[in-house]
Amino acid sequence: MRAATPVTENFKFVSLFFKSKDVMIFNGLIALGTVASQTAFNVFTFDCPCSSERNYIYGLVAIGVPALAFLLAGIMMNRIMWDLVSECRLRRCRKLSGASAFAMLGTITSRGMVAPITWVVFSLLQGHAYMCAFSEFVDPSMLEGFPSGHGPKIMAKFPCKDSLPTELQSFWAEVERRLKYESQLIGWLLVAVMSLLVSLVLCLKRCSSPLGYEQEDYWSQYRSNENALFERTAGVHARLLAAENVKSFFGFVALKNEEKEQVAEFQSASPVCSTNWNRVTGVYLYRENKGLPLYSRLNKWATYTLENNVNALETEMDELY
Repeated sequence: MRAATPVTENFKFVSLFFKSKDVMIFNGLIALGTVASQTAFNVFTFDCPCSSERNYIYGLVAIGVPALAFLLAGIMMNRIMWDLVSECRLRRCRKLSGASAFAMLGTITSRGMVAPITWVVFSLLQGHAYMCAFSEFVDPSMLEGFPSGHGPKIMAKFPCKDSLPTELQSFWAEVERRLKYESQLIGWLLVAVMSLLVSLVLCLKRCSSPLGYEQEDYWSQYRSNENALFERTAGVHARLLAAENVKSFFGFVALKNEEKEQVAEFQSASPVCSTNWNRVTGVYLYRENKGLPLYSRLNKWATYTLENNVNALETEMDELY
């Protein structure tokens, strides 16, 4: 039983992946945006050099570099990434095991892979970049009736039909068909592999989750509402505190009507100490206190504060839960 406990704890990290309907919708929007970007790229900017030894580099760069940029952007925009960074910066990752860290990084990477995988798949299904990259590697002897004496240099010109000699233009359709067949086959195989991996992750998540479906759905809704309310309240708090400081400097503050209503309603705002900011910042997974669920670091901080449990605030808040 003791040996099974760390395994269960580490698998809780996997439950962070795809635990929210909002994440699925967001991933879908990212995929659609990536498709639109890829289509625009092919229409407006993709221009194969049709030159031996250049096609290969250009074609692979056209597929790989945007995918890499999407991956980095997806990782940087992932809140879990910055929670993990804060966890390691504030607590030196003392309570973060190797398996847990690997699972967290896997979660971050998996979410960041939506856009790059979409880009690569649609690039392969369209076939333009693949044809540009690999046309010079087509064996002319495999083409029936193809004139002898032609090598990679002439095959590299096939992506640009107008640059082909007149006697070779009749082979353009055959070369295009072969290369697009290979490209689309790889694309569909990639779709199949990724679909299988996503299915396995979802099954693993359901099997390893410490919560039932209804409570996990509630947890997802709670986190979504807490984040929205926290950000909205933080914005108002920052505005009120800034207004007080500006007024103390100038003697007055120029407020818009909405801001005047906020000042009239909330009067003032006191700065929050850095210790409390650090206590509600970082990685958090589901925990319970006396049988009652603690759904976030903020929930845990509020619970221990109401209980006046100073020891828990000083020690447990430093642990990764």
